[in-house]
Amino acid sequence: MQTQDQLAEEFEQHRDHLRGVAYRMLGSMAEADDAVQETWLRLDRSDTSDVRNLRGWLTTVVSRICLDLLRSRKSRREDSLEVHVPDPVVTRLDADPEASAEQADAVTLALLVVLDALNPRERMAFVLHDMFGVPFDEIGEIVGSSAAAATQMASRARRRVRATKPPAADLATQRRVLEAFTSAAQDGDFDALVSILDPDVTLRADGGTSGPSGLIRGAAQVASGAAAFRQTDHESRQVMVLVNGGIGMVGFKDGVPVSVFSPVIRGGRIVEINILSDPERIARLGLHGLL
Repeated sequence: MQTQDQLAEEFEQHRDHLRGVAYRMLGSMAEADDAVQETWLRLDRSDTSDVRNLRGWLTTVVSRICLDLLRSRKSRREDSLEVHVPDPVVTRLDADPEASAEQADAVTLALLVVLDALNPRERMAFVLHDMFGVPFDEIGEIVGSSAAAATQMASRARRRVRATKPPAADLATQRRVLEAFTSAAQDGDFDALVSILDPDVTLRADGGTSGPSGLIRGAAQVASGAAAFRQTDHESRQVMVLVNGGIGMVGFKDGVPVSVFSPVIRGGRIVEINILSDPERIARLGLHGLL
């Protein structure tokens, strides 16, 4: 029988894995950390003397916790019809690329947005199988279905994910396009903005309960609202960063982080923009050190 200290030490060896699973499933760092903590509490209360694969056992537990959270969240969002942008992973632009990719859990913010649109069981099946290689019979037990049904759930999710093409691979191209966008926005150059935006560009803004939120589609509509990105005084500043491994920006006002801007760039144009400006969630991201 393991002592509590030994059990805690073994759990710590799996913490990063569990956090990665939970972040992919929930798109929220705070909720992911809560799910991992709840997993530890359940481990501490359980007799695992017969468990031969603790990593697998813990993955099952954290997955079930996440599934409950997703179901509860899905119901709330369907009632409120709110626009939601997942929590970004923000790192300095000069950070080590390998470390940044690892911290971002190799999942883009745009992909998290797609996963957010899936129903909870589809998301669970896709994340566990396609990202972590969990067999479908085990996934079926977690989501309360057969292995065949779990396979179909993952397949439906996979089709949705494949319909969203990846952003430009090289950061240099992403940076060039984003710099052109910010320059045109600062100059108020509507035509230049439209030329940088894909005709079918989508802008998703999440300001939480106290800020502006909404969905805008079309280059002209997005360009018309780009005045929000103009720096009107010396106390406002946009800092270029990596957001989940891709180029993005953090906006500061009076030295306080107020927004995270994450574009999806493909074919030399911006095809999608995700903006998080929810003050409560921004405050939890620890962005002050970026200035």
